[in-house]
Amino acid sequence: MTNMLAGKRGLIMGVANERSIAWGIAKSMAEAGAELAFTYQGEAFGKRLEPLAASVGSDFMVDVDVTDDASLDAAFDALGSRWPTIDFVVHAIAFSDKSELTGRFLNTSRANFKHSMDISAYSFIEVARRAHPLMVENGGTLMTLTYQGSNRVVPNYNVMGVAKAALESATRYLANDLGPDGIRVNAISPGPMKTLAGAAIGGARKTYKHTDQNAPMRSNATLEAVGGTAVYLASDVGAYTTGEIIRVDGGYHVLGMPQPDHL
Repeated sequence: MTNMLAGKRGLIMGVANERSIAWGIAKSMAEAGAELAFTYQGEAFGKRLEPLAASVGSDFMVDVDVTDDASLDAAFDALGSRWPTIDFVVHAIAFSDKSELTGRFLNTSRANFKHSMDISAYSFIEVARRAHPLMVENGGTLMTLTYQGSNRVVPNYNVMGVAKAALESATRYLANDLGPDGIRVNAISPGPMKTLAGAAIGGARKTYKHTDQNAPMRSNATLEAVGGTAVYLASDVGAYTTGEIIRVDGGYHVLGMPQPDHL
């Protein structure tokens, strides 16, 4: 994938640490020749991000709260001042109260439902609205991250499954809205991964082990595999891929039951 993104530049949102899916994507994009900017939320995450951003040659980092319109406006104004156009945005942002990512979905609170939907789904629309003026001249790519809990019941995933279903629907509607402007919108759906966000979900280790043992590839996806998919979507090779939910899960989504050895 060397130089597939040469001359392209874009924004990565949601790197928490070196094990983040967003970081796997950023690293692959940088290796493919892209120039990157990053957002983070809060001083603690900023300190973690700074050396990672520097390692891929980026000195552009901006603190963003995606629930605050003024914060988003300031971030994209700063980005537009640095680069008059961008080629891609990676939205890797989701949140739910950890206490509600275990037990019964029935017990989801109204407050956490609203908060989870706002951060995990609606923020993608807000990001797309602000990225649009920076892409409308040359076209571009918006991508987000989802998970199969959007359309199948995964124990303990709870309200995040509903939020991801909304995110996937938003992906399709945005793809239709922005297609005439040459802007593609897609979601990548990895299987379970050992990330900070994934660890917040009850039974995460069991879920990871189960998919690792039963996926047709007998393995969970790697950060490099997810990153490679993002490079494809952002590159000219992906020029006519839009509105898609691209699964990078070793084929787990095709199964109707576990492998015989694990029944």
